[in-house]
Amino acid sequence: MFDLLINGLAIVLAPKMFILIIFAVFLGTIFGALPGVSATMAVTLGIPFTYKMEPVSAIAFLVAIYCASITGGGMTAILFKIPGVPSSAPTTYDGYPMAQRGEAGKALGVQLICSAIGGMFSALCMLLLSPQLTQAALSFGPSELFAISFMGLSILTSLETDNICRTIISGLIGLLLACIGLDPLLGVPRLTFGTRFLTSGFEMIPVMIGFFAVTEVLKQTQKRDKLDAVGSAKVTTKMPSLKELFMVKWTIVRCSIAGTLIGILPGAGATIAAFMCYSMEQKMSKHPEKFGTGCIDGIAAPETGNNAATGGSMVPLLSLGIPGGNAAAVMMSALVLKGVAMGPLLLDKQPDFLGATFASMFVSNIIMVFAAIVIAKMFVQILKIPYSILGPTIIMMATIGAFATKNNGIDVVLMAFAGLAGFIFVTCKLNSSAMILGLVLGAIVEGNLRRAYTILSGASTTLWQSTVSILRRPVTTVILLFCLVVLVYPVIKPLLFKKRAAAK
Repeated sequence: MFDLLINGLAIVLAPKMFILIIFAVFLGTIFGALPGVSATMAVTLGIPFTYKMEPVSAIAFLVAIYCASITGGGMTAILFKIPGVPSSAPTTYDGYPMAQRGEAGKALGVQLICSAIGGMFSALCMLLLSPQLTQAALSFGPSELFAISFMGLSILTSLETDNICRTIISGLIGLLLACIGLDPLLGVPRLTFGTRFLTSGFEMIPVMIGFFAVTEVLKQTQKRDKLDAVGSAKVTTKMPSLKELFMVKWTIVRCSIAGTLIGILPGAGATIAAFMCYSMEQKMSKHPEKFGTGCIDGIAAPETGNNAATGGSMVPLLSLGIPGGNAAAVMMSALVLKGVAMGPLLLDKQPDFLGATFASMFVSNIIMVFAAIVIAKMFVQILKIPYSILGPTIIMMATIGAFATKNNGIDVVLMAFAGLAGFIFVTCKLNSSAMILGLVLGAIVEGNLRRAYTILSGASTTLWQSTVSILRRPVTTVILLFCLVVLVYPVIKPLLFKKRAAAK
């Protein structure tokens, strides 16, 4: 293992390769910060640069772009409430309120440090535990993946504890919208009303841009005093103090472990890791009411988790040739074109791949902090622009981001309708975040649940028998029981406090 580390660092720290890694980090950070450019798209855009590279150098370059793009997405989530990548959506809950209070610099500093720690931790796990973690991930079937995905939905009752009923309604609306399009198993159109534009369902990025960015602009333009600049004070990106980092140390540890484990699961990815970590920390916090108001725990949790998932997603790719997410699948495609056969024999015949991937992720996360500080300084200065100018600029960026998803004008229309729908949600005091959560996880939850039932239907004749078979799997049962407790506790908690108060 020590030899792998030495070989990997020798590849990455070679002058030519090191310059390419720096270039990849800047490129990935900018791609991630641009609305509509997902981490998968960032890796795809980086593939042309690898055509003349050796396979080992190519994977190091693409991994650097992948890691940096996840971090870059958190910058616009904090400053403009526009998730640059889907996994940055939970970062908007606390990052944007901090920016509105004039603490954008602190929010960005926490995001960068936690992103780097999460990424380096997952890279270390990838190097030391790759074969063992892969075998553990392979033991997870569709029923376990359903339970893990459903755990992400358990955050619904905690997103807005003052109005749980409307929050659940918002989440159910998101789950309903996730059903629109082709059936994931049968390929039958559902809720398309005979129009071909809905056969592919709602594209995630335009909807998220509309609900977060366009809705926020419409909200801000209602307030005359908000049309000026955020403030005349100088806003800078500053690193959190040791005291502040010490306050969130256990958050970083827990989310690093959870994000890495979730990233290893095929099909889970950074988005689920971010939502899961945010939900987990909110449940474990001594002051859960502070989440959503601008606390550093709410930034540390998703940013540590989604960056930790980057290393986790590379574990099954390198060990078994099974991509852990969409970005890993794109990397695999690029390497297959170069004649690389991903799988168990790769580590025996070409161990340099594991060493180069680890070294690239480790070095990239260090460089990323400095690169992101430079880029963030430019982005932060935008906050000094009066909102009467900044608002239309954000709409223009959002439009470009929505169109760039598929180069399709329909996505721009979808973004506009999503923005108006988000504004109606806010007016009716519904929860936009809950709706987005349901939309993001709805298809994943449904797909895994139906696959689990399909697999067990051969041995079972009724729906009840299939359900019992699923619940007999111990991991699934434990996770679902935990989900039940998490969902019900915020509902019964006020009743318990009332009884205690009455007893006194």
